[in-house]
Amino acid sequence: MRLTSFTDYGLRMLMRMASAPDHAFSTSELADEFGLSRNHLTKIMQQLARGGIVRTRRGGSGGAVLNCDPATVRLGDVVQLLEREQVLVECFRPDSGTCSIEGCCRLKSRLRRARTKFIEDLNRSTLADLALPERLAA
Repeated sequence: MRLTSFTDYGLRMLMRMASAPDHAFSTSELADEFGLSRNHLTKIMQQLARGGIVRTRRGGSGGAVLNCDPATVRLGDVVQLLEREQVLVECFRPDSGTCSIEGCCRLKSRLRRARTKFIEDLNRSTLADLALPERLAA
């Protein structure tokens, strides 16, 4: 499996936020810290907010904070949220009807099981497990 950069950056942001759960992080602050595009991180932050993982507020003391205890945010759930638009293979797309071996393919069910196991394994870890050490977070 390969995760998109969208998910990779989202996980980095959350790992940083988990290291200081009471701190409100601006996307500019995180973009500077990680050397990434602020616009790209803004889109990721919006997705995380829609998923209820972070809450955002505008203004001088604004930014994003974790919406709950990092120990309750499971990694697999985050990956599923951020990878929602990505499919493992073409035939998993709801609008895909171009497979010439549909009906006799034995791969699709195995790939679904593998993806399920992947998410289950990731869900054994939480953001608290992945919070950046203070020496790296500062």
